[in-house]
Amino acid sequence: MNKNHNEKQNLQTRRCSVIKKTEINEDIRDREVRLIDANGEQLGVVSIEKAMELADEAQKDLVKIAPGAKPPVCKIMDYGKHKYEQAKREKDARKSQKAQQVKEIRLSLNIEENDIHTKAKNAVKFLSGGDKLKVSLRFRGRQLGHISLGYAVFEKFAKEIEEFGTMDSRPKMEGRSMAAMFTPKK
Repeated sequence: MNKNHNEKQNLQTRRCSVIKKTEINEDIRDREVRLIDANGEQLGVVSIEKAMELADEAQKDLVKIAPGAKPPVCKIMDYGKHKYEQAKREKDARKSQKAQQVKEIRLSLNIEENDIHTKAKNAVKFLSGGDKLKVSLRFRGRQLGHISLGYAVFEKFAKEIEEFGTMDSRPKMEGRSMAAMFTPKK
């Protein structure tokens, strides 16, 4: 058992070492690289010593941007500024994304009219918030013999919320439940 544990630990260590880390300046071990200067112009294939010398003259970093290429592509740039701008772009991208949630409302076959109104108010609140809505109706016991009544309940509910959301497709049976998805209207 101890041997298996050590093997697993070694495998995890090897996996962690495979994680790509951007190579900069002295970390680059290749003999020759295709070099791009700070202005974006290609300088061609040069030795690593020459590339480091040009980066030092420009007082910038030599960064490997395409390690899989033959020869690898390196660029002369201010790496700290590049990382800062990249983090800022990622933060802005996350900020502009809104995770759309799926809210669920459950109905029953013998639901009263006032209960449908109450559930529809909640559905309108969810759809107005930009969330998707899953409406499900559970059949119990002998109710499975009256599936057409379930479609009628769905039609009543859909009429209540038709100006705020649209039904993606007709309600479908999923085991003992009938379900339909609603998406908010734009």
